[in-house]
Amino acid sequence: MLTLMRLISLLSISLWALLIPGAVLAGAQRTTFLNLAQMPKWQVESSQAVGLNDVLSWGVEPAVDVEYGVKKVEIRTYRQGDQTLQAVVEKTPDPSSAYGLLTFYQNESMEPEKGMKLTAAGPDQAYMARGPFFVRVQRPAKSKMSDEEFRAALIAIAGAAPSANAMALLPPSLPPNGMIPRSEKYVLGPVAEQKAIPSFPAKLVGFQQGAELQAAAYRGNGQQATLILISYPTIQITRLRYNAMVQGLSVNQKSGPGAVYGKMKGTYVLLVQNAGSKEMASRLMNGLTIKQQLSWDQPPPGKPVTVQMVHLIMGNILLVVLLACMAICAGLLLVFSRRIAARMFPNSDWARGYEDSIIRLNLK
Repeated sequence: MLTLMRLISLLSISLWALLIPGAVLAGAQRTTFLNLAQMPKWQVESSQAVGLNDVLSWGVEPAVDVEYGVKKVEIRTYRQGDQTLQAVVEKTPDPSSAYGLLTFYQNESMEPEKGMKLTAAGPDQAYMARGPFFVRVQRPAKSKMSDEEFRAALIAIAGAAPSANAMALLPPSLPPNGMIPRSEKYVLGPVAEQKAIPSFPAKLVGFQQGAELQAAAYRGNGQQATLILISYPTIQITRLRYNAMVQGLSVNQKSGPGAVYGKMKGTYVLLVQNAGSKEMASRLMNGLTIKQQLSWDQPPPGKPVTVQMVHLIMGNILLVVLLACMAICAGLLLVFSRRIAARMFPNSDWARGYEDSIIRLNLK
């Protein structure tokens, strides 16, 4: 019995000795296969700083881009193997400005890219908003690149979506029900507003007072209406601008084609053009969910907030030490000045420190 158990143990040890090296070799083979299967990534081959007038052939309208705060423009060339792509990267002050450029330049010939956010692709170019950057990627004219390969290239260049923090800084979305695709516009100046919504007079908006305008076209009851949402910094400015619109556009005073319906809600003005009926206008305006809330400023660029706080504390400590040193120096100066006065002017009040002074009231 003991001999049989020893034989079984020896067979088990031998079997494990054969299996373990095989497993190690199989793992090594799998790792080697994955390394060989890796594809080269899109890399920036060159980058050139240019002006807005240098990229007119890309469809850029300099006056519009200036209203969105564009001050830095680059032409970048990306390469993967023997394939190349060119892109124009415009830097704006914040994610909402980059989003505004995307809404302004997108058109009916474009379609949203599958699996990507804030991306619109057309036959010639693709537009992307990524944080404060607005990116135009030119589709190669003479290339065998398929739509799937082009989409993969866009993801490799700018990612599938903006960050969560950038998405939180975007303006509220307009109601999607009945909206004509890619008709939504977010404008920050009169030039962009007149090109995007020529039927609405820009002088009534008040962009010089901090207005931000959103608009979209809707279909309903065989008609096409335009929903306009304008936000202002304060309720006083909102009331002033809304009263001007009531007088200039006869808001809620006419019915039928060409009528304008609207209302004021907090620091927002809601308007509907060409609704055809008050019921349709009310449905569009009631579809908006407006919440008045405070938003935190974006973190300053550069050093992390914790490092900046440490620098602030160290600066305060240095200021306290400097004030203490100044107080000590003033005390020493006072002592030395009295000693010098005692030697040169022994009878002066400054040298004696008013020790022998007597106050006489001359009372009778």
